[in-house]
Amino acid sequence: MYEYFGGVAKILVPDNCKTAVIHSGGWKDQRINAVYHEMAEHYGTAIIPARVRAPKDKPNAEGSVGSISTWIIAALRKEQFFTIAELNAAIKVKLEEFNQRPFQKKEGSRYELAEWKQATVQFNYHISVDGMLYSIPYEYIGKKVDVRITGTVIEVFYNQNCIASHRRLYGRKKQYSTVTVHMSKDHQFYLEWNGDCFRKWAERIGENTAKVIDAILRSKRVEQQSYRACMGLLKLADKHSPAKLEEACRTALSYTQSPSYKSISNILAASQKDHPDAPDSNDATHNNSHGITRGAGYYRRTRS
Repeated sequence: MYEYFGGVAKILVPDNCKTAVIHSGGWKDQRINAVYHEMAEHYGTAIIPARVRAPKDKPNAEGSVGSISTWIIAALRKEQFFTIAELNAAIKVKLEEFNQRPFQKKEGSRYELAEWKQATVQFNYHISVDGMLYSIPYEYIGKKVDVRITGTVIEVFYNQNCIASHRRLYGRKKQYSTVTVHMSKDHQFYLEWNGDCFRKWAERIGENTAKVIDAILRSKRVEQQSYRACMGLLKLADKHSPAKLEEACRTALSYTQSPSYKSISNILAASQKDHPDAPDSNDATHNNSHGITRGAGYYRRTRS
């Protein structure tokens, strides 16, 4: 059983048969067969026999006994086996068929192997499971959650309540499974953008700005991860001016072919510090008592 499941149960609940329990003097006085006891010591598990005449302690197991007798033992009754290995191989085939049979009154099959892990919801409202990233409602950022992992599904629980469910990802690492409703409103805004929109916006500013944006978009395995940096860099044109942004991008490209938002921002900040009295081309914006107030509508117009 342990080999089949690939792990050891914390607790075993056998019946009160003589092969398991020597003496059952009530819930607090039970003597376990020496072989069972040695096995428990070896595997680091605990054996807690079911109470006498307490069928609720093991109803699922009792129900499965009849089903297994029909599906496995009865199905093999006319077969002849000469070794334990042959018998176990035949039982394994029937067991897989039995476990995969769908329930009659509810969805799913009888058993599905699952693994449980704990994870912390990252600042980008995703958790990492076996190198893949799955989104969680952003309200749970920083929280520890329980993760149920099966061959096909990733389910996430907080305080025993399911808060997210994803189809399990396979293949290259760092793939994302993101549900839109898990995102904050600000992050949902970025779904309206794509790499071509940022490239066209950058081209209107200048050749060097376009090269920097292209480098930032290609710097991440998942392009969407770079959108915030692209948006932040292009908005620097409002703060300083398109000409100054283009010049800063040209300077950055002279040092590296993969400049970042931070490097461009630092160049502009240093330039502003060296020439504090130099007028910006967007002084009208700075004179606005409300500061920079352009919203999502402005950027949608910019893309067209």
